[in-house]
Amino acid sequence: MQIHAVDPETGEIERIKLKRAKVAEFFANRQRSLVAMEACGGAHHWARTLSAHGHQVKLLPAKHVKAFVLHDKTDARDAQAIWVAAQPPHIREHIREVPVKSEQQQACLALHRMRAQLMKVRIMQTNALRGLLYEFGIALPEGHRILLQRVKEELARAEDRLPGVVTQSVLEQLARVDQLQQDIDRIDKRLATLGKQNQQMLALQTVPGIGPLTATALVSSATDINTFDTGRQFAAWLGLTPRQTATGGKIKQLGLSRRGDAYVRTLLMHGARAVIARTVQSAWVQSLLARRPYNVVVAALANKLARTAWAVLTKGKAFDQAKWSRVEVATL
Repeated sequence: MQIHAVDPETGEIERIKLKRAKVAEFFANRQRSLVAMEACGGAHHWARTLSAHGHQVKLLPAKHVKAFVLHDKTDARDAQAIWVAAQPPHIREHIREVPVKSEQQQACLALHRMRAQLMKVRIMQTNALRGLLYEFGIALPEGHRILLQRVKEELARAEDRLPGVVTQSVLEQLARVDQLQQDIDRIDKRLATLGKQNQQMLALQTVPGIGPLTATALVSSATDINTFDTGRQFAAWLGLTPRQTATGGKIKQLGLSRRGDAYVRTLLMHGARAVIARTVQSAWVQSLLARRPYNVVVAALANKLARTAWAVLTKGKAFDQAKWSRVEVATL
């Protein structure tokens, strides 16, 4: 690990290279100081470790640090770029620090990552199954649940023209898909349990469209919600606001920026779709659907969910369904 140390009084520069096993010992014996790091793999662990030794730690987004790398990339120049990016003018005006996550928050996100991976594998398995059986004239509908309901019936109907080895292999594939689903269900239960043990997560689950999955992911990803001054800033951090391009005093709105955490943004989009599917008397949603495409309405509602989540977390108040309805009417 490369260290670029600068004495604030004399300006003396040290360039130090350490083995990973020696890093904690090195900082334990150093004078308490400001330590800046890129928010990359393992950064939160080292931030907690160095904070325990009394150092002030700042995590900086790697993409913003890259702009300060001069000439060819080396470890020493990377460390120097981090030091330059950590100076007050850059931090204050251009770079938003990454809050350090606790072990509990990282544990929650680890469950989400494992669940997302299992979901990806399950989708691959069912899509492959659908494509293979289509070659034998068996057309199965899209969707995990309905596929599992129909596949055995279709296999029984095609028993006379389907080779036995294929039938046997398909049944084995279904068993693997079922095992994956059981693993996903177990992780869902663990996330639901975590959601009941945290007051912020419980408060978020009262918002329409936000369940245990979205609540746990939001609270764990947005470590310090107070770093966002407004709900719009929070929505922009999640990539739910449009990009802008301006020249000659003219501002043009583009599509969604899609910056930030794609996983949390996807959960909010799914929550918005669930709200729209179950909306009966929402004048705001019905008005949007009447004049804008469906996916545009989904994005608008996901933006609103993000702003509502910010308000619930920053103000520490329970969700007000009546106020939600009044806002919908006011935005017509």
